[in-house]
Amino acid sequence: MTKNYNKGLHNPTCPFGKFFPSELNRDDLYYMQLAYNEAIDAWNENNVPIGAVVALNGIVIASDHNQVDSMRDPTAHAEILAINKASQYFGDWRLIDSTLYVTKEPCPMCAGAAIMSRIRRVVFAISDPKMGCLGGATNLNSLPNSNHRVKISSGVLEKHCRVLIQSFFKKVRIRE
Repeated sequence: MTKNYNKGLHNPTCPFGKFFPSELNRDDLYYMQLAYNEAIDAWNENNVPIGAVVALNGIVIASDHNQVDSMRDPTAHAEILAINKASQYFGDWRLIDSTLYVTKEPCPMCAGAAIMSRIRRVVFAISDPKMGCLGGATNLNSLPNSNHRVKISSGVLEKHCRVLIQSFFKKVRIRE
């Protein structure tokens, strides 16, 4: 049976509020809060609430959220959309020295895109032991013949991101 998170949803409004981080301290928490805000937007569009931000030298280059269901596109993950926007911004597929912030550990497709685009660092909030490919289920970053590896940080804003995604799926199960 195919899951359609849009089916039968009358009130998609996310019950969680957005963050309004201070721009005075642009650290990992700041960017993850922006990614979390993108995840809220995904929820409000009836998509699985995952958000991503690409930053370079203290500037947000691109951000987006999961749109798989609304676009009916299996590749419309937050990371892929944000990486595509960042590539358009730079006019190059190489995102050297950039950092990708994402609310959940990237899947095989997204981890591969981060590595292939030469992103320097990936920061994610929650690990994914089923499909995460930067240490959760497996680690694409440890392929022995790869010519690029990303630095990985995890656990930033973990509690908030975990509650958000678990609440979304709880709502979906109740609806079914």
